[in-house]
Amino acid sequence: MTTPTIGFIGLGSMGKPMAQCLLQAGYSLAAYDTNAQAVATLAQNDRVSAAATPTDVAKRASIIITMLPTSAIVEQVLNGPDGVFSAVQPGAIIVEMSSGVPTATRALAQAAQARGAELVDAPVSGGVSRANTGDLSIMFGGTDASLSIVEPVLRAMGSSVVRTGDVGSAHAMKALNNLVSAGGFLIGIEAILMGKRFGLDTEVMVDILNASTGMNNSTQKKFKQFVLSGKYNAGFGLELMVKDLGIALGLDENHTAEFSQLCLKTWRAAAESLGKGADHTELAKFVAQRCDVALP
Repeated sequence: MTTPTIGFIGLGSMGKPMAQCLLQAGYSLAAYDTNAQAVATLAQNDRVSAAATPTDVAKRASIIITMLPTSAIVEQVLNGPDGVFSAVQPGAIIVEMSSGVPTATRALAQAAQARGAELVDAPVSGGVSRANTGDLSIMFGGTDASLSIVEPVLRAMGSSVVRTGDVGSAHAMKALNNLVSAGGFLIGIEAILMGKRFGLDTEVMVDILNASTGMNNSTQKKFKQFVLSGKYNAGFGLELMVKDLGIALGLDENHTAEFSQLCLKTWRAAAESLGKGADHTELAKFVAQRCDVALP
């Protein structure tokens, strides 16, 4: 059976390895990014055709993936000048894999439906390392029928694909996942700093946390690798984490999630202090400076 050409829009730190996983699975791609060099590099593979605009992508593909920084950018790519919606094929499925705002995603899904197409949300978790290996966790918001069509494509990029409900639900779940991740990172760093001030060895502390009930994703995969090593290059921006936390707290309509609100406040202050381009693991630097405890 011939594999379909997949439209892929957004070749950043996550999008590029995801696109490469699709190529490894045998798919052909019509690729677009505002960074023409990123497209040209990917197009060295003979199964990649460089698209001049999102409209061009829509003309070539019936399954179109967007992997972009914000819902506002997704809206521009879909509905703006030279956007996907200007040429989307009847029956096409747009797979919105960015970390988006659930209400914005639902509005775009309605706009797609009005054009005879469908939009589903399928954000990912796992970071650049798991994007490289095709081992992402993928959340899916949409109908069972839509999932049956796009699941083989998603399985080329992720080892876990779980339907969360209707369109928008996956973006809500992704934001909540990042809220839990951010909370674990923050409280773990504060514990490391308190322990260091007391005289404990930071590497030993991480080892003990990872053998005990304090273990979380950050203690396992971030503290030694990116904080204690002094590298701070996990590949996910601090600004993007703050964006996702804002999306998550947008679900707290009654403002009752007090710990989550405090978490967002600290992450937001770190982003303002460290400026654009900071990796999210650099939150540790900000917290260490506030605590007056040195970290690499």
